[in-house]
Amino acid sequence: MKQSKLFTKTRKEAPKDEVAKNAQLLIRAGFINKELAGVYSYLPLGLIVLNKINNIIREEMNAIGGQELFLTTLQDKNIWEKTGRLSDEVVNNWFKTKLKNGGEVPMAFTHEEPITNLMRNHLHSFRDLPVFTYQLQTKFRNEERAKSGIMRGREFLMKDLYSFCRDVEEHNRFYEDAKQAYFKIFKRVGLGEKTYLTFASGGVFSKFSHEFQTLSVAGEDLIYVCDQCHLAVNKEVLTEQPTCPGCGNKDLREEKSIEVGNIFTLGEKFSEPLGLTYINEKGEKQNVFMGSYGIGPGRLMGTIVELFADEKGLVWPEAVTPFKVHLLQIGVSAKVKEKAEALYEDLKQQGVAVLYDDRELRPGEKFADADLLGLPWRIIISEKALEAGLFEVKARTVEKAEVIKEKELVSFLTKK
Repeated sequence: MKQSKLFTKTRKEAPKDEVAKNAQLLIRAGFINKELAGVYSYLPLGLIVLNKINNIIREEMNAIGGQELFLTTLQDKNIWEKTGRLSDEVVNNWFKTKLKNGGEVPMAFTHEEPITNLMRNHLHSFRDLPVFTYQLQTKFRNEERAKSGIMRGREFLMKDLYSFCRDVEEHNRFYEDAKQAYFKIFKRVGLGEKTYLTFASGGVFSKFSHEFQTLSVAGEDLIYVCDQCHLAVNKEVLTEQPTCPGCGNKDLREEKSIEVGNIFTLGEKFSEPLGLTYINEKGEKQNVFMGSYGIGPGRLMGTIVELFADEKGLVWPEAVTPFKVHLLQIGVSAKVKEKAEALYEDLKQQGVAVLYDDRELRPGEKFADADLLGLPWRIIISEKALEAGLFEVKARTVEKAEVIKEKELVSFLTKK
């Protein structure tokens, strides 16, 4: 894409009402727009990143048998009344809306109730099970504080998967599959080494639920990390679990962290009150055994920014970057323009995603924007470089550029 055609503009200063680094940088770089506290729009560059994260999640969910669907935002309050969760005393951050013809409708806080009710039309026999359904859908939560940028919003995207099994043994097998799929997702987006399976409170059927926590000074949680087996315990349950649940190690290290995912065993909590049953091999009616598995793609994007951004701007891992290469045309001579255009077309033909800065700006402005946008590779085309038959190629994460011959350039980039 030619940067002159990109309608978004960069900013030198961060918005004064933003305190989170992820929102400050993403707004300055033109990836998102703040509509109001906790509510953000994704602009073209930001949407590319978000969609890449979504597609990684989709691939790993499909790999373990997930089937994607898309449920409604407006929900039937009657099914929430059946589980006792409609009351503001039980769920204190609802968004609800009034219908013109009377009545109140809750807006998607989560989807355990609707998906359970829907499955009553489709799951009848043991032959219908197991089923694993997921969606990437907007949720609404009336958060009291919304100061963490896209990591904690009042309107946000969530991947929520729900498993429907015959019994606890079948559920446990899928639960382990989901756990490994989550590790693959976090590794693919660049967070693998910093992300820990964390024992937490909130288990419905079992003593613990599991969170996936990424170490970050921007985190809202405190966890205690075991360096021996790469597990952690949330501070909320430390009194219950004073040692590492994996190896018994008592020398746990306190760290701040961001919750990037969670998985829960739900058991019969929703299937029983909503009447989701099946007939087993013996002809007996049984409650379906359920689980829930969540990841916030926007929160994942914000976490990537918090971990990798530096004092100059964003730093994108190649798996989620909007473009792999930032091509900078320095100078306005016909020779420089011609070579830059030719290289731009050549890179595109070779399948390299490239953002071509063809704007007539001073070199310092282009370099500052390139650092702010944070694409993995920068190529500089200038009069001086052309005279020598060389190009400057610089990775975003290093200070010094490499000098590469023109005939080797495309090969160099396609191998990276």
